[in-house]
Amino acid sequence: MSATGLEVFDATLQKTNTWLKDLMEVTGGDRHKAYQMLRAVLHELRDRLTVEEAAEFGAQLPMLIRGIYYGGWDPTGKPVKERHREQFLAPIQEHFKGDADVNPEVIAHAVFSLLAKRISGGEIEDVKHILPLEIRDLWP
Repeated sequence: MSATGLEVFDATLQKTNTWLKDLMEVTGGDRHKAYQMLRAVLHELRDRLTVEEAAEFGAQLPMLIRGIYYGGWDPTGKPVKERHREQFLAPIQEHFKGDADVNPEVIAHAVFSLLAKRISGGEIEDVKHILPLEIRDLWP
């Protein structure tokens, strides 16, 4: 029996749950925390890509995750000019303020590992090529 009544929605829901499960296994967090981690890193990554590359990358995400990725996006002034690792990680840390167990570098590495496993190698290389070296080093 279909959970949503539409096969396309059921498929993206299943893919999204698989991605979150993979992230939970690496980080030890629960489903909600895995969602927050994925969202925080995707938004920081998206904002450092050119508009064209952000769209090409987004096209490879499952539909539901693509919605998370584009949520609240204003492409004006993108990519952001912040080039340092700390500037990339600070908003991720801020997203989890009050949670002493959160290490934004571990989160970024876990999400990047997930993306490297789920997105085509060519697209990952395109994304990494755009990122400054300090952020690129967070990829596996």
